[in-house]
Amino acid sequence: MIEVRTFVASDVTPHLDAVAALRIAVFRDWPYLYDGDADYEQRYLATYAQSARSLFVLAFDGARVVGASTAIPLEDEMESIRAPFAARGWDESDVFYFGESVLLHDYRGRGLGHRFFDEREAHARRFGGFKATSFCSVQRRADDPRCPSAYRPNDAFWRKRGYAPLPGFQCEIEWPEVGSSASIPHALQFWARALEST
Repeated sequence: MIEVRTFVASDVTPHLDAVAALRIAVFRDWPYLYDGDADYEQRYLATYAQSARSLFVLAFDGARVVGASTAIPLEDEMESIRAPFAARGWDESDVFYFGESVLLHDYRGRGLGHRFFDEREAHARRFGGFKATSFCSVQRRADDPRCPSAYRPNDAFWRKRGYAPLPGFQCEIEWPEVGSSASIPHALQFWARALEST
């Protein structure tokens, strides 16, 4: 049985190393091809753990963390994530931002992706005042030869959840790719949906 547990802010501290290792493992695959860096992971996850209203949704198989999903008020996120909203006149305090949803391959197809979104959206509603939830995803060329033939993007899943791409809302983040010794800039597209009160 998979157990899903939620942690607010620094309550997640005992599990941060496991979340970092999970992110490195899952994001190593297409489309991110992230050659994980433990120091970066510590800094990245600290941003979430230090935000009083952040949320970690963790999936456990026994004591092992096999899935993780995060959420944080946009105003507590790093500048590169906030900038596209500020540039277009959005009030940062209106948006609850969803970080990642990462899940080991053997645990996919069990509804955990929906559970991650359900928990994060419910968390954002509890505070009142937030008008939208948003996340971003890496953009890759359709003809990139590194794309596995069996790969299926998450676009259809996100649209079923009510999300849609925000035209012109992109950011650029650097990370080292597998097989490259240097960090490479990557374009990420933002998606969003209105956050209903009920």
